[in-house]
Amino acid sequence: MRDDADPRHGSRPAPRHHGGVAAGSGAGPAVVTSAHPRVPPGQELHESLRVMHYGRPPQFRPDSWDFQVLGATEDGGATRWTYEDLMSLPQSDVTADLHCVTRYTVLDLVWSGVAAATILELAPPAPEATHVLVWADRGYTANLRIDDLASASSVLAHSCGGTPLPVEHGWPLRLVVPHRYAWKGPKWVRGFEYLTEDRRGFWEERGYHNIGDPWLEQRYSYQESDGDGPPLPHQHDHAG
Repeated sequence: MRDDADPRHGSRPAPRHHGGVAAGSGAGPAVVTSAHPRVPPGQELHESLRVMHYGRPPQFRPDSWDFQVLGATEDGGATRWTYEDLMSLPQSDVTADLHCVTRYTVLDLVWSGVAAATILELAPPAPEATHVLVWADRGYTANLRIDDLASASSVLAHSCGGTPLPVEHGWPLRLVVPHRYAWKGPKWVRGFEYLTEDRRGFWEERGYHNIGDPWLEQRYSYQESDGDGPPLPHQHDHAG
């Protein structure tokens, strides 16, 4: 549930490709190869976001939609916001680049929403919490270090380029973590679960790198070093 495709490991249905949100002046989606210093290794410069997801986007129902923070919280409880609650929080604009693991980069996207750091401040993790599992509609998950979520550029975005996100790009809310590959920022995000031990998300269990740093080209799990993440499910199956 993000603007990325599936990894090379295993059989997956082909993602849909549609036109996307354009950066800058709103030019078309032509791909341009580039040696731009802000384009990570192995990436190509692209002028707009592509859409890749399976099935139809979830339907937004304002009367029942909520965003929750739970797990290893400082006070041991859960915090819930309605969409109206979130929109009443301080809003931030973040200009950042997006790096898709499928090898395209879009520069200078202007995301608007609630800074992830604001959520961490209002619903702080317990001191022993080290990671967060980001939950999205239909059970999709992605895992991050709490330090990555706390980055000044991480934002729960409802708009891009001054206009509300199209539903296929994650409206009503998507997480943006610009210093990680884009799959780490799920579309249709619904909550954070603080963890005292790292736990792999959906794609991280299926062949993507547990950390996903685009500048280190951390695309796939076979590239992981000791300490990069917990064992993969098949490693548990064959242990002992």
